[in-house]
Amino acid sequence: MTTPTLDTLKTQAKALRQALQAAGTAVTHAQALELVARQHGARDWNTLHARVTRTNAAPELALGDRVTGRYLGQAYSGEVIGLSGPASHREVEIRLDKPVDVVAFESFSNWRSRIRGTLDANGRSHRKTSDGQPQLTVDKAGS
Repeated sequence: MTTPTLDTLKTQAKALRQALQAAGTAVTHAQALELVARQHGARDWNTLHARVTRTNAAPELALGDRVTGRYLGQAYSGEVIGLSGPASHREVEIRLDKPVDVVAFESFSNWRSRIRGTLDANGRSHRKTSDGQPQLTVDKAGS
């Protein structure tokens, strides 16, 4: 089972808060975070936050590393060919093993064989897609 990201957990808390308010029970965002933490088996939000941060910590990347992940919703595998910047704002370029189509429409395609992005300390891009997911996720292959 994959561990959810902090963004996913915060989105769950927001949805829970909205649902409870619609049912007539007002809760703060902090209370909703605590409830989500308990749903995931944690004692409190701080415990869940620490667990998720540790579990989803970005791999130490180096040039030539084999990586996997998702780019604009498409699974990929490839090799790191460019890397710069600090862990919290790391620029990465990946040469893909197989090109991925980054267009969701059937009427046309846009195939990419290389991708670039800026990652946070968790190996997730700062930029999000329209559905709130990171545009790029990077994990070391085999980890």
